[in-house]
Amino acid sequence: MFKKILIANRGEIAVRIIRACREMGIKTVAVYSEEDRESLHVQIADQSICIGKGRAATSYLDMKSVLSATIVSGAEAIHPGFGFLSENSRFAKMCGECNITFIGPDYRTIDIMGNKASARELMISEGVPVVPGSKGPVQGFDEAVRAAEKIGFPIMIKASSGGGGKGMRISYGKKDFEDSFFAAKMEAKEAFGNDDLYMERYIQNPKHIEFQIIGDIFGNIIHLGERECSMQRRNQKVLEEAPSSSIDSELREKMAMAAVKAAKAANYFSVGTVEFLLDKNKKFYFIEMNTRIQVEHPVTEMVTGIDLVKEQIRIAYGEKLSFSQNEVATKGHSIECRINAENPYKGFRPSPGKIMDMHLPGGMGIRNDVSIYRGYIIPHIYDSMIGKLIVYGKNRAEAIEKMKSALSEYLIEGVDTNINFQIEIINHDKFINGTYDTGFLKEYLEG
Repeated sequence: MFKKILIANRGEIAVRIIRACREMGIKTVAVYSEEDRESLHVQIADQSICIGKGRAATSYLDMKSVLSATIVSGAEAIHPGFGFLSENSRFAKMCGECNITFIGPDYRTIDIMGNKASARELMISEGVPVVPGSKGPVQGFDEAVRAAEKIGFPIMIKASSGGGGKGMRISYGKKDFEDSFFAAKMEAKEAFGNDDLYMERYIQNPKHIEFQIIGDIFGNIIHLGERECSMQRRNQKVLEEAPSSSIDSELREKMAMAAVKAAKAANYFSVGTVEFLLDKNKKFYFIEMNTRIQVEHPVTEMVTGIDLVKEQIRIAYGEKLSFSQNEVATKGHSIECRINAENPYKGFRPSPGKIMDMHLPGGMGIRNDVSIYRGYIIPHIYDSMIGKLIVYGKNRAEAIEKMKSALSEYLIEGVDTNINFQIEIINHDKFINGTYDTGFLKEYLEG
């Protein structure tokens, strides 16, 4: 097994990976920006190296600095977590050229699946259902107009590269199409350095269902069930649960087989997620594949009992999957709430600052993945997510009640958070009866 791994990330996911490595007897190296000098991941790693100034572009996204830190520290592998360099095929390739193991899939797979247009083409060739749309990236505005007329409005304009809701705009007709197109193009360029766009028909208020897949370098690929991720604001997930109460066993099997087929088509190994939209007629469509660990991976861990980070590390080392599809069984129900330092009642304004006091809920079936502590100063230049609250119950009703209780006990003083907003969501009738969809939060916030 690896003796030392460098974690090329920050926040709660870096803490999560460090803890998994500890349990496996692997030493860890944390990299950090000057802004993150006092961060928890820096304090609990065996070794830490500063790689630049505050902003991500001069630190966590600086490939040469990350690789240099890896070589200097003697680490054999890099775990990229999610975000930052986790889906950067160039970085994954550079790792290989430096004889460093990238804990993730092959760079060619990242290249194909990370580009949504090429991933879409591959799925079409393999018979995986996709949303009707352009065959690939549209070349210029005039071609985009012709494609839009052929597809039909409303249309979702999407960046070919990246994710996280960036470089995405909905156009409801010719009047707003030009503004939406160029806004998406500009945002894609700023976020990913690539302004290629493709388009697909906008399916209004669908369910967002994703399947966790995992594969090894020997060609074994299986799924670990689905997650319901329909609670979204501006294409960013707010709350996730597993399993989904929106699909029955027959549909679950069909979607799972499509997810495995998608992964096999991409020659996939490591952990990854295949994402689908489910319309009101129970028809599902592939939208993208995330070639990394997901923010919401804990809910899958809770219902399967499988540690995804440890499996990911073992696969990267060259080991076979330690279980077969028949050995995977989901039990109970899990819900995750993302805890953000923001004010939902003031336009979700970020709330950086010093945490004066805090109390995390506890008890059976309650898990906290956090990167904060009393006295910690939340930087203003990074994502506002500071933790995740995950609960497990023997069924969905029990999990909901457990989440209500845990949220009511959660305390963070000194900065604004979305805890009360999450309490509102978890108590809403549409969440309790499972009838919410991707349009729910927009309607709720505007109502």
